[in-house]
Amino acid sequence: MLVILAVLAVIALYFLSVYNRLVTVRTRIRASIQEIGNQLKRQAELIPNLVESVKGYMKHEKDIFKSLTDARKAIMEATSKNDPQMMVEASDLLTKTIAGFRALMESTPELKASETVGRLMEELRDTADKVMYSRRTLIDLSADYNVTVVTFPSNLVAKVFGFEEEKGLVTPMEGAHVEVKPSETETPKVSL
Repeated sequence: MLVILAVLAVIALYFLSVYNRLVTVRTRIRASIQEIGNQLKRQAELIPNLVESVKGYMKHEKDIFKSLTDARKAIMEATSKNDPQMMVEASDLLTKTIAGFRALMESTPELKASETVGRLMEELRDTADKVMYSRRTLIDLSADYNVTVVTFPSNLVAKVFGFEEEKGLVTPMEGAHVEVKPSETETPKVSL
């Protein structure tokens, strides 16, 4: 009888341990998604300052301002919906727009020499690095969580308590290859 109670206690402790691990990692995943949103909001807040700093130098360059504004709107929408995939897409759009802006800045000596624009670009670059770090953390946490959810015997605990795999960040996959759209390989064009 005592042996049966000891075995049941060990099983109960194992279930409790796996349950707590799943809850902890799921909570960290949600916090990581929030951090991505926070950093994207930070980028979105920097954009109006950058646009205002540059307007005086580039009254004729409307496309870059529209692209920056569109990227900012996409970020605000994604963070308000707390949708990780939308956040990633908005971040990618902003990264491409900033790359185009950097090319424009390099070809415009007045912009290149502007201390304010340089500082804002540095802040945007720093924030973009933080977004990438947060994305990496989310991917790692999701992978760790999913391994626990699908491997035996922890999958039994996951099923009992209704834990399901996390989508994490979805990468378009076809077979074993990442699908890259032709537009994603093009160098951004900037006209002056």
